Amino acid sequence: MTSLISPQDLIARLGDPDLILLDASWYMPADPRDPEADFETAHLPGAKRFDFDSKIKDHGSDLPHMMPTPEAFEAAARALGISATSQIVIYDGAGIFAAPRAWWMFKAMGHDAVSVLNGGLPAWTAAGGPIETGPETAAAPGDFTARPAAERLASAKDVLEAVNGQADQPTAIVDARGAPRFEGSQPEPRPGLRSGHMPGARNIPFDQVLSDGKYRDAADIRRIWAAAGLPDQGRIIASCGSGVTASVLALAAESAGLPTVTVYDGSWSEWGQDSRPELPVATGAA
Repeated sequence: MTSLISPQDLIARLGDPDLILLDASWYMPADPRDPEADFETAHLPGAKRFDFDSKIKDHGSDLPHMMPTPEAFEAAARALGISATSQIVIYDGAGIFAAPRAWWMFKAMGHDAVSVLNGGLPAWTAAGGPIETGPETAAAPGDFTARPAAERLASAKDVLEAVNGQADQPTAIVDARGAPRFEGSQPEPRPGLRSGHMPGARNIPFDQVLSDGKYRDAADIRRIWAAAGLPDQGRIIASCGSGVTASVLALAAESAGLPTVTVYDGSWSEWGQDSRPELPVATGAA
């Protein structure tokens, strides 16, 4: 499967017995919208909810929606009816915002047959795609097996080694937050966090790779990549506030044929903590 699928192509695939549709909608805490209520109001036919914020996450971590253990992820995927042969398409209600996070989670757990609906529910509706209402229906358990892909997931230790020039290969860091947060001129929305960015990081606010709620074409994304000073080879680690919009950049890179981007799961929610002075912070433009 390609990393992105259009509404028209997905409409043509409805009815495929291996097709699994997942609604991964999530909104920032200040947003009054409720993804669960929105799902019952309108969702793609047969879709299931993929809630990475309160359910499919590491419940032992104080950080928001961290990746669960492979065992926990495997159990959650099986409960959604996902198997080794499943062709997964993920979407969200905002167009492109939360779905890439769920896409990245499946990639990081070794399932490559996963795509994101480009433009999400708004594009689907505009294309005349069918809509269902009401709660999701139960699925027969699948046989999904988690096979963690280490190249997809970075820790604070990995990022610190990159910052200090101690990584085992040339590694660049890209931050998906908006420029004011990256530069440190705007306070972080979560309490207890310093302002700024990892030393040496580059900044591509995630909305730069989008246009009208969809991903830009590959040529545009490659130009944005180059303009930010990012290489088109070697390792790149993406960060953001909590690992969601970093995944938007990871999917952008994959859709444009750029090297695999590793996502720093803890992102600024971990790195920026006042209690982590060993994790250095810089301010100003890249």
